[in-house]
Amino acid sequence: HVQLVESGGGSVNLGRSLNLSCEASGFPSMQRLSMGWFRQAPGKEREGLAAIDPTYGRTFYADSVKGRFTISQDKAKSTVYLQTNSLKPEDTAMYYCAARIVCRLGVRWSVLYEYKYWGRGTQVTVS
Repeated sequence: HVQLVESGGGSVNLGRSLNLSCEASGFPSMQRLSMGWFRQAPGKEREGLAAIDPTYGRTFYADSVKGRFTISQDKAKSTVYLQTNSLKPEDTAMYYCAARIVCRLGVRWSVLYEYKYWGRGTQVTVS
């Protein structure tokens, strides 16, 4: 069955980095799978951080993380990464990986309900 499993979260100090991973399994092909990273802090709505589409590897970022976070993919490992640098306390949240079967992303890359598949999340705490 289809599954997304996140890993790499943890507790770090201000200014440090974490590399989050999301391994996809059970999908017929990664060639049509666009992937995104989202986060949700306590009491706040879930927000889109970054996304990547499979066709050209185009990437999309929220303004809040542009320049600090980098999304990448390794199709051979069916894994998407989110490198998070210069972490701040306001980055503290549960981080989720999500997938949708579409070859190209556009301006709606961060719309939550357009992602059909979700992981269970990995916690990032910055102090």
